[in-house]
Amino acid sequence: MEEQSILKHLDHTLLKQQATWSEIENICKEAMNCKAASICIPPSFVMQAAAFVKKQLPICTVIGFPNGYQTTEVKVFEAADAIKNGADEIDMVINIGWVKDGHFDKIEEEIQKVKDVCGEKILKVIIETCLLTRDEKMALCKVVSNSHAEYIKTSTGFSHDGATLEDIQLFAAQLANGTKIKAAGGIHSVRDAQAFLDAGAERLGSSSLIRLVQKDA
Repeated sequence: MEEQSILKHLDHTLLKQQATWSEIENICKEAMNCKAASICIPPSFVMQAAAFVKKQLPICTVIGFPNGYQTTEVKVFEAADAIKNGADEIDMVINIGWVKDGHFDKIEEEIQKVKDVCGEKILKVIIETCLLTRDEKMALCKVVSNSHAEYIKTSTGFSHDGATLEDIQLFAAQLANGTKIKAAGGIHSVRDAQAFLDAGAERLGSSSLIRLVQKDA
């Protein structure tokens, strides 16, 4: 795959707490120039970014972020508010404590409630792989596959590790119903990005991939 075509799979991301509008505006420009898949930004900037890009670029935002332990009602409200403000895609964090307690039915129900609010908008489900066992990851592949969410996503980027090639390969073997994969965190080079795509990822979440591609071009 040519390096530039990798960027078509990129959710160009800026989620740091101290992000300013000038920085958000800059990643909007970068993503539009490179024809990235979307920008992934904090909810408070969605309305302003939507007005700036004027539908030239899908806008993704995060809910239940980064810890996932908000109530379902709060996540549903966050998703509805983000969509009202102009979000095209939603990346939600599951409740990791529910995973540890084995409440996979509650996780699936929560995802479905958020998806109901999203309607035709894309929903990606962040499971924070670095906090999970292999069996938990496999169980969540089944949950997300059954939930009607479009994507399973590896990581928030706010825990101690990000995506691994092994996780993407595991997802690819376990997912059903056309569920796609987003790899986020741990993309440190163009070679990493290509490896994740080759392993089965459809989207990549990164704040640095555009710079890395341009550096290698």
